[in-house]
Amino acid sequence: MDLILWRHAEAEDWTEGCDDLERSLTGRGEKQAKRMAAWLDRQLPDGTRILCSPARRCEQTVLALGRKYKLRPELAPEATADGLLEAVGWPNGKSVVLLVGHQPALGQVVARLMGLKQDSCAVRKGSVWWLRTRERDGEVQTVMVTVQAPELM
Repeated sequence: MDLILWRHAEAEDWTEGCDDLERSLTGRGEKQAKRMAAWLDRQLPDGTRILCSPARRCEQTVLALGRKYKLRPELAPEATADGLLEAVGWPNGKSVVLLVGHQPALGQVVARLMGLKQDSCAVRKGSVWWLRTRERDGEVQTVMVTVQAPELM
């Protein structure tokens, strides 16, 4: 199974009393989303399942890709690594899944799958982490396929 984690692009700062789900991308964030979407569009196989947090900044990020997606409430900002992995069916899913979400849960998923300390992995805004599960010699392994940041494109 391939699991692609895409953190939303740069968004407006959180301020006291704001509705966190309604924060929008900044102009810079819109550019980041477009650059990463262009790269992803060339890489993603047909039939990729795309799941997105209901937060506006995540939906704006995935809209740049121009493909069908599903909003999933369990991917909201307060999501947990367990919740994300359950939502995508890791490691037993048969399809490629692209998940658009938030820190710290995305970093916690990467850390868990790569055998790192739980809060030791930060996923930068707008970046993509592509992981794959495989079986070798009877053992299930996680492979890091690529990490892409929008600034490097």
